[in-house]
Amino acid sequence: MSFRIEKKLFIKKENFFEFKKKLVDKGAKKIFKDRRVSSLYFDNLKKEMFNDSLEGLTPRKKIRVRNYPNDLARQLLFETKISSVEGRFKTNRLIKEEDFKNLKKNGIFDCKYGICKPVLNVNYIREYFKKDDVRITLDSNIFYRLHNTGFIKKDLQIIVELKTSINKNLDELFEVYPYQEIRFSKYCNGLELFNRV
Repeated sequence: MSFRIEKKLFIKKENFFEFKKKLVDKGAKKIFKDRRVSSLYFDNLKKEMFNDSLEGLTPRKKIRVRNYPNDLARQLLFETKISSVEGRFKTNRLIKEEDFKNLKKNGIFDCKYGICKPVLNVNYIREYFKKDDVRITLDSNIFYRLHNTGFIKKDLQIIVELKTSINKNLDELFEVYPYQEIRFSKYCNGLELFNRV
């Protein structure tokens, strides 16, 4: 497993295009075409993954199945994102449509969280850039849907994420990207939107 640094930045919607221009001016290159991302997050009945993430506890994890609806391959990726005191890392593996149907019906057993069932669908558009050893993704047009319901919420935020080696100098990173760092989880933010009265 290889640990990495993941930092999220808050960019105001009205500054989105200006930020992208600055990326290009600084030498960032687009490395992949924009694509829609769809993720289904799992959690136990007590929503312990949600609560652990809100509290910033470590170790913690998120379990999801991700796909790219507009890609012809229509691959399904079973992913586990783990945050520990050493850093963050992600594991993923391809699963079949039949396996995905089974996970949605029966859930999955996790040694820390027990039986986890589908909770929240998240959809958004992602743009991909890279400069030197830093990968930059820009997520916009974010929608949340409670699983097996028609209830949908739109998120007006734009989330920029910087991903790089665990050995990267953070002062150098924020000198190049001098924006407000935030803690942000689409899974948590989506559930919080539905929980607001």
